Amino acid sequence: MTSFAALGVPSALSTALTAQGITAPFPIQTATLPDSLAGRDVLGRGRTGSGKTLAFALPLVVRLAATAGKGKAARRPRALVLAPTRELASQIDATIAPLAKVMGLNTTVIFGGVSQGKQTSALNGGVDIVVACPGRLEDLLNQKALTLDDVQITVLDEADHMADLGFLPGVKRIMDKTPKTGQRLLFSATLDKGVDQLVKRYLTSPVEHSVDSAESPVAAMTHHLFEVRDADAKKQVVHHLASGTGRRLLFMRTKHQAKKLAKQLTMDGIPAVDLHGNLAQGARERNLEAFASGAVRVLVATDIAARGIHVDDIELVVHVDPPAEHKAYLHRSGRTARAGSGGDVVTIVLPEQRGDVRALTRAAKITATPKPVFPGDATLTRLVGEVAAHVKYVAPPVTASTGGGGGGGRGRGRGRVGAPAAAASAGASGQRRRRGGSGRGTSGGSGSASGGPRVVYSRG
Repeated sequence: MTSFAALGVPSALSTALTAQGITAPFPIQTATLPDSLAGRDVLGRGRTGSGKTLAFALPLVVRLAATAGKGKAARRPRALVLAPTRELASQIDATIAPLAKVMGLNTTVIFGGVSQGKQTSALNGGVDIVVACPGRLEDLLNQKALTLDDVQITVLDEADHMADLGFLPGVKRIMDKTPKTGQRLLFSATLDKGVDQLVKRYLTSPVEHSVDSAESPVAAMTHHLFEVRDADAKKQVVHHLASGTGRRLLFMRTKHQAKKLAKQLTMDGIPAVDLHGNLAQGARERNLEAFASGAVRVLVATDIAARGIHVDDIELVVHVDPPAEHKAYLHRSGRTARAGSGGDVVTIVLPEQRGDVRALTRAAKITATPKPVFPGDATLTRLVGEVAAHVKYVAPPVTASTGGGGGGGRGRGRGRVGAPAAAASAGASGQRRRRGGSGRGTSGGSGSASGGPRVVYSRG
């Protein structure tokens, strides 16, 4: 078996990886590291969960450390990583930051939805590596808060997703501000939707490595198509699937439905948090941290969580609402069966959805036989396994501080159920995240992560 050391990774970084439980490289890392460490431009193609982040984090840190000067120049980073979403940017930084620290380097994250004060302060203090979303980065560039003139290495991660979100014009403007002589690493599941334009325009004689495409099914992933008779049966089946002891990720099409289902589950004794575009950034971070830490075991999300969200040991993904197209199905499903682990994917199918789901799975190259299921079905019981203890929901008293009687403060009284209360119910306050943990716990006494009233639970 190939080792990181054999691929050219310094012993200090290999030791740091071993301390994290990472002892052997994944195929995408084995394929790309010799070229990226040598300074070549690399085009890496592989599905989400294939180990791409570490594939570019290691050469980025190694090569920057080799050219480090005596001091860090204010507002002049030497490496740039572009990512499509805030959550992905944060997770990339959580991977890079400890490796950078080993080599005497530092990082910062730049994205919108939060005050730019801390971001500009970090830039003023001197930062080696910036991990950024295009929108906020362009804002800061226009404000002269930083320059990209000293960037030696630029990474574009999830380039096809940036294209999906309409970020390519901004990405091009940003790339035009980086030195043409710098190294460029581009990682993407596909080369459609304009990604090939980025490759041709910004990569010089790139070495291409393709481990597997977004359309390649994961062998360790088991797909189930559960047909239900009506909306009421669907609701009961979804609640049954959410009741297990392991992590479950439930996908909805709309923000409103994601919020509604998370609240319904919580009130029914299954603490859940939501993740969607209507949440403020702080709430998104707290809810995701509660799920990642194990404080709550159910996350209800829109497609904002379909890509770039890495949480260990998600054993079940449920397409409560089937997605509109097959790539979304594959990206959603890719939240389970990661890093060599197994996982199950369930699609709930109403009678009027059978034709669409049949076309969807055919396009995704998924083989699964539709199976009628009913609330309490033995098929569901076998899949769910052990059922978690019921957590009794107790509504808080209506007071001015929780928004009752029209006297609540701004942002409160919306009836949202958030991570802090659920975390308290699970007894997980203060628990560190498994990866990139800050040690900041979630507390049941601080109000809802989503801006609503505090919710109290008791074990039932």
